[in-house]
Amino acid sequence: MTVSERLFSIEFFPPRTPEGVDKLRAARRQLAQLSPAFFSVTFGAGGSTREGTLATVLEIRGEGLAAAPHISCVSSTRASLRDVLAQYRGHGIRHLVALRGDAPSGTADAGEFRYANELVAFIREETGDWFHIDVAAYPEYHPQARSPGEDLANFKRKIDAGADSAITQYFFNADAYWRFVEACGEAGVAVPIVPGIMPIASYAKLARFSDACGAEIPRWIRRRLESYGDDAASIRTFGLDVVTRLCADLLEGGAPGLHFYTLNQATLTTTIWQRLGL
Repeated sequence: MTVSERLFSIEFFPPRTPEGVDKLRAARRQLAQLSPAFFSVTFGAGGSTREGTLATVLEIRGEGLAAAPHISCVSSTRASLRDVLAQYRGHGIRHLVALRGDAPSGTADAGEFRYANELVAFIREETGDWFHIDVAAYPEYHPQARSPGEDLANFKRKIDAGADSAITQYFFNADAYWRFVEACGEAGVAVPIVPGIMPIASYAKLARFSDACGAEIPRWIRRRLESYGDDAASIRTFGLDVVTRLCADLLEGGAPGLHFYTLNQATLTTTIWQRLGL
């Protein structure tokens, strides 16, 4: 697979303040120079950032760039999601990232959907093949899955419901990704599974995110990052080396692309992209 055949994409979250809007615009101008296939924009728990997601997607599209809003189903009703889908279709949006999502803190109501495969099925029922649908994959297994087999079965249900491709949770262990892809193939799953990539800007933030989502930081990486303390430059240099090597190994092994979790920052992703010669 050549570089031109691979899919390279970039993820943002909707800014919540005017300062955040300006910061994201600056980051997006820099990242747009890389010509990614699309930018994705996250969607908060229970649709808590729904308007911000749409506004960000429309602004990206207004700049002549491709954008895919995330859509989550926890704490949502069929009627509310039907409205969201109609709104996206009305704006000519053809690509979605469909996720179960997490319920807003302090909320017990799970809504009318329990799992992402139900959301994918609903989107297909309502809109046919209008949308290209990406779903999430977990090479190191979803933190709530009781076993690898259960996790794989859950992923296959999303594909069988009509998903076109998948983006993984970020990871630092390439073997976990390849073993997951192999298991998917053995289970009859043939869609592209694009690795999710998290540039390392801060050890404290990375550790917090990883503890929350179940992504493993290998001990040798964790210990090295811990040893740098507050030395941000050393953390950045080491992180760039680690993540660039991971990306290179994945591409050399035949991964169908890369999806960068930028946290609305441009510099690290740009540097990794340039180091890879993309």
